[in-house]
Amino acid sequence: MTRTTKANPRARALGAELRQLREEAGFGVRELGRVLGVGHTTIWRYESGLKPPTPEEAASVLTALGVKGEAKERIIGGARTVRDPDWLTSGFPGVKEKAAVMADFERTATGITEVQMHVVPGILQTREYMSAIMRGLPRETREARIAFRLSRREVLDSTRSPEYVAVLGEAMFHDMIGGHAVFAEQLRYLMEVEDRSKVTVQILPFGAHDWHAAHAGSFMLLEFADQDPIVHLEHYRALAFLRNVRDVRDYREAVADLRSRALPPVESRDFIRSRVEAIESELR
Repeated sequence: MTRTTKANPRARALGAELRQLREEAGFGVRELGRVLGVGHTTIWRYESGLKPPTPEEAASVLTALGVKGEAKERIIGGARTVRDPDWLTSGFPGVKEKAAVMADFERTATGITEVQMHVVPGILQTREYMSAIMRGLPRETREARIAFRLSRREVLDSTRSPEYVAVLGEAMFHDMIGGHAVFAEQLRYLMEVEDRSKVTVQILPFGAHDWHAAHAGSFMLLEFADQDPIVHLEHYRALAFLRNVRDVRDYREAVADLRSRALPPVESRDFIRSRVEAIESELR
C-alpha cells in the first residue's frame, strides 16, 4: 500500500501536470475515477500531491487521458522519483511543465516572500519589461514565456490571494532594463499593484557593512496553510525547490533579517516614486 505523505515539490509538480492534462482532455475528477475504477478522492490526492501515483498508476491515468510518446515517458519517469524531497533541474524546463508547477505553488500559497537583487520579480513585471529581459530568445519561445508570466499575475488579484512581500535590492532601480520609458512604466506598475493587492514592497538599500543572505543570491519562500514551506531558487540555467527543514528554517530567518534591514514599506514607496520622477525628468 502506498504511504501517504505531505506533498513535496516533485509530488506537487507531478499532480499539477496531471490535473492540467485531465482538464485539457475534458475529464472531470469523478469521470476519470470511474474510467480507472477508483474513487474520485484518489484522483484528487494524485493531483494535490498528497498521495503521488506509482509509475503504474501514472501510466493508467495517462493512458485514460490519451497521453502518449515522450510526454508519457517523462511523466512516468517523474513518478519514479517523486518522493525525493528536494528538486534540482538544469537547462530550461518546458514552459508548460514550469507553468503547472509555479501556478500550483502560487495559487495554493498563503504567503510568498521573494528576494530579488537585480530584476523585478516575474509576477510583478510588465509585458514590456518581460520582453526586454527575454529579447535574446526566439520569438515563439519568448511569447510563450511572457504569456505564462502574465497569467501568474492573476493570483495577486484573486479573492484568496497570498500575502506577497518583495524585498528588492536598490541596484535594480539603477539598471534601466528596456530603456528609460519601459523602466519608468515598470516602477509605476509596482506602485499600482501594491495599492490594489496584498503586496508589500521593501527596498534593500546600498551600503551594507556586513554580509547578508541576499549577497548569496535571490530566492522565493512559499508558505502554505496545510503543507510545509518550500524555497524556490532560480538562476541562469538551473532551478531548485528545497524542502529540507533546516534549509527552509535558515531561509525564513534570512527573510526576517533582510526585512529588518530593508526600508519600511512607506519609505520604500517614496524611494520608488523618487526614481520614477528622476527617470521621467531625463526623458523630457
